[in-house]
Amino acid sequence: MELQSDNIYHVYNQGNNRQAIFEGYNDYLMFLKKVRQFVKPHCDILAYCLMPNHFHFLLNVTEKSTELVKQGNIEVTRLSNSFRLLLSQYALGFNKKHDRSGSLFRQKTKSKLMVDSNQAFICFQYTHQNPWKAGLVGKMEDWEFSSFRDYSLMRNGSLCNKEIAFNLINVNEKTFVEDSYGVAIHEESRKALFN
Repeated sequence: MELQSDNIYHVYNQGNNRQAIFEGYNDYLMFLKKVRQFVKPHCDILAYCLMPNHFHFLLNVTEKSTELVKQGNIEVTRLSNSFRLLLSQYALGFNKKHDRSGSLFRQKTKSKLMVDSNQAFICFQYTHQNPWKAGLVGKMEDWEFSSFRDYSLMRNGSLCNKEIAFNLINVNEKTFVEDSYGVAIHEESRKALFN
């Protein structure tokens, strides 16, 4: 992942051959625990959503995120390395638990620079709308594995830095739920969120 500090990125990956990467409640929890361990110390997580076969993160990349660390014979950013560790450690646990072997994720985790606060806002909304639009739930607040419940004050989650999200992408704390259902993500806007 190519990253520049002081920017917002949409970071995403999916199961190899679009296979499931979460097969039950505890898989989602194990993944989030590893996100907290490996990713959160190196960036500000603004939003996330875990889907049965893929995930989305909206991240504020800081100077710490882009510090170089040695990985074998190459240097990579701290944040790139943290995603490498997250996916490899999660895959080891998932494979052991589900008696399987081989790669679980697509080889490259992708990152897309959000060019302005409007694009970041659209990505923020898209991330939370994903399970609802996919028909997995009747309402966004019914999906446990996204930051929607944190922003709607249904739980007191600490994975996301909500204060930075409010400041950087113009999320309105008071009208969050209403705004979330009122934002239509058009196909051209959706395509702009991916490489």
